[in-house]
Amino acid sequence: MKSVSRRTFLSGSAAALGISALPVVVSSPVNAQTGATSLQVTTRTLDIGGRAATVKGIVDGSGKPGLVLDPGSRFRVELTNSLQEETIVHWHGQIPPNAMDGVSNTAPMIAPGASRSFNFAPRPGTHWMHSHVPAQEIDLLAAPLIVRSAEDAASDRQEVVMFLHDFSFRSGEEILADFTSGAAMDHSEVQMGSRMEETPRRIIGSHSADPMQMSGMAYGGTPMKGMAGMDHDGMAMDLNDYEFDAYLANDRTLDDPEVVRVDKGGRVLLRIINASSMTAFWIDLGAVQGRLVAVDGDPVEPLLGSRFGLAMAQRLDIELDMPTTGAAVPVLALREGARERTGLVLAPTGATVGRIATLNDSAHPAFSNDVAQELALRALHPLASKRADRTHMVMLGGSMSPYVWTLNGQLWGSHTPIAVLQGERVEMIFHNMSMMAHPMHLHGHVFQVVNVNGTRIEGAIRDTVHVPAMGMVSVAFDAGEVAPWMLHCHHMAHMATGMMTELEVRTT
Repeated sequence: MKSVSRRTFLSGSAAALGISALPVVVSSPVNAQTGATSLQVTTRTLDIGGRAATVKGIVDGSGKPGLVLDPGSRFRVELTNSLQEETIVHWHGQIPPNAMDGVSNTAPMIAPGASRSFNFAPRPGTHWMHSHVPAQEIDLLAAPLIVRSAEDAASDRQEVVMFLHDFSFRSGEEILADFTSGAAMDHSEVQMGSRMEETPRRIIGSHSADPMQMSGMAYGGTPMKGMAGMDHDGMAMDLNDYEFDAYLANDRTLDDPEVVRVDKGGRVLLRIINASSMTAFWIDLGAVQGRLVAVDGDPVEPLLGSRFGLAMAQRLDIELDMPTTGAAVPVLALREGARERTGLVLAPTGATVGRIATLNDSAHPAFSNDVAQELALRALHPLASKRADRTHMVMLGGSMSPYVWTLNGQLWGSHTPIAVLQGERVEMIFHNMSMMAHPMHLHGHVFQVVNVNGTRIEGAIRDTVHVPAMGMVSVAFDAGEVAPWMLHCHHMAHMATGMMTELEVRTT
């Protein structure tokens, strides 16, 4: 077992920062790799509030999490599974040959002790790698995957990675069992909107909203105490359906946050990755204004702000200038609809860093149905203008009780693939008929957001789009390699209970 404490995760000392208010250490991003690289799927030990926790992870030969590639490098990786169970790793945000995508519908699982080679030209940007087994992703089997561009190398700015997780002392299998124990019933009952009285332990919310139900039907349940949900025709939106034990930034809580040494008045590029299995966040810069310059690894026209929303599997690149006063800048991730928060601190030499509570005084607002950010984003390099050759409506449905989530009214394993032809411009309309938002991820492609709740835009290029409850989002893309490509919700409990299908790219 690979043991990595929170102290060995970082380097340096508090003395180097001149900090006395909080015991901290200095950190820098994962070192860039050159040539062929060995990655290992393994276990590691974290210190969470003074309690040891064994989690999974992906580390390089030196034990550091993830991978950073220099400009122009190929993705040449030898991946070894050191777990006692089979696994498979998806390179999220990359477009490798289908056989290297890291999903079990097109490639065999990697057996314990076995290795697999990967070699392809990577897409630059802020991406990540993670198990495509939902329980393993809940167990933190994920890591950053940063592909630096020539522009990154030429820029006079420090790059800092912030990798977010929701964490439980219980295993991913136990957590998913909580959900699925309330979902083991005939799907025809789900379509009719029937309920089960028993709610799995620690699951919150109880709304039912399947696309087969009539819009005039009544919905039961109440939002959790303090939840900042939205009201849609008398129905409260569910935001958080599981209570985790902690929320982590680079494997740490705010009880002992990472403090990153930066230059006074210097420029920083924050590469923020939401690797959480079920949690959306606001990224809060406090009094500092940042420039959102990329989402999901693709550049956007700079968007100014001090708070940006981030759904599961999405990434934000935020450029900011440190205060010339030499003050520290906390970068906080605020759990939507709740009081919990996590984060790290950017601190020049001599800066004072005070303690930051893990709980805010009041619940943070909802992000999942706030579409203002998505409407404001504009791709710096949009798709070529072209009329859609084919349009598909994809219905998102499901319920909290029974806990089953569907695409086009179907579950994974009994799904009908969505057929397109190679080279076609496809417009896909995600129509959400449930009371939860869904971060929809398409493998093997990037897409442009072109419509949000009826407003036509030339939006961001993404690989994961957050579809609001009872809302609609349209994306456009050009169909790629002839193969079946996964399409699924990136909320792990939704995916595990059936919210997954395939985009089937054909020649005829």
